[in-house]
Amino acid sequence: MNADKVLKLVRLTEKSSKQSAELGQYTFEVFPGVTKYAIAEAVEQTFKVTVRRVNVQNYRGKNKRSRTGRPSVGSDYKKAIVTLKAGDKIELV
Repeated sequence: MNADKVLKLVRLTEKSSKQSAELGQYTFEVFPGVTKYAIAEAVEQTFKVTVRRVNVQNYRGKNKRSRTGRPSVGSDYKKAIVTLKAGDKIELV
């Protein structure tokens, strides 16, 4: 499976930066229909690291209102937290 059909982007937040520094966990936004096994394989192929565990969370889009008052919904997304083998790192910057 191609990594570009699995991984959308890397989520860089304060929490994810702390997790990567202390726990070796990295956060990715992935496509909705992807499994944990496909995510692990894509990360291993792309970054040449060993994946120990993958946790996945599905998020619904938030309800919003435009300035004219019309309701709309933000887009849904799926987030994957990937734990690497001790000693492995991904250079993101």
